[in-house]
Amino acid sequence: MKKSLLIAAATMLLTPAAAMAERSGEEVYNTKCAVCHVAGVAGAPKFGDAAAWAPRAEKGIDALLATAITGINAMPPKGTCMDCSDTELKVAIEYMLDAAK
Repeated sequence: MKKSLLIAAATMLLTPAAAMAERSGEEVYNTKCAVCHVAGVAGAPKFGDAAAWAPRAEKGIDALLATAITGINAMPPKGTCMDCSDTELKVAIEYMLDAAK
């Protein structure tokens, strides 16, 4: 039994992140991004605020993703989602943009 658990744990640790299931934009937003984007902490654009998101949306998803990865102003790199893949960050941004339309 212990040997099986050790093998399972080792397999999980050695599995590349890309092979693991990606989280949805809504899930990433709710578990990571909402911490700042619900209340607009430190100038973060609020979820659903079309006026705040419009100038950001004009930059395009690739520019927004690059900013999310590197961080901007008070937002640290990857926000509060250090375990997010670039794809997960992108779908979270798309989720926030869609909510602001």
